[in-house]
Amino acid sequence: MKHLRMAAALALLAALSAGSAHSKEVGKVGVDWLGNDIVIEAITDPDISGITCHVTYFDRGIIDRLQKGNWFEDPSNNAMSCNQTGPIEIGDIDLGKGGEEVFQQRQSLIWKSVVVKRIYDKENDTLIYLSHSRQVQDGSAKMAISTVPLYGQNVTWKNGKPE
Repeated sequence: MKHLRMAAALALLAALSAGSAHSKEVGKVGVDWLGNDIVIEAITDPDISGITCHVTYFDRGIIDRLQKGNWFEDPSNNAMSCNQTGPIEIGDIDLGKGGEEVFQQRQSLIWKSVVVKRIYDKENDTLIYLSHSRQVQDGSAKMAISTVPLYGQNVTWKNGKPE
């Protein structure tokens, strides 16, 4: 009984901390009678104003969880689209090829999450947003990509545009 209470407490903690301070649920579409939904979140980049990414993910309902017996995990399939939604102002961003994480959504209690990373393509003056699944082991090839071209846009670089 103590283990069940501990598991329930951990599940509640994960659910409460699953979102990001920079995301907001803007849509939810029911896909079947089991209570499974596709959730759409608007994500704002913490270091770049004027860009919004919309990310979708699958949220399993309680009936589906009961049937399959996997209580603490959602599929890591996702889609993403990023666009300019206002004046673009770029703060202090990582310019390395690995980019930097701007959002994380847990898809299991401990082991799996969907991550959005931002990478700046200096040669093409474009911001790349990559959404992928991160797992402790058995990495996944499930991913989505969206780009926001900066060429010809009125972009303000707080620290000066990289040369």
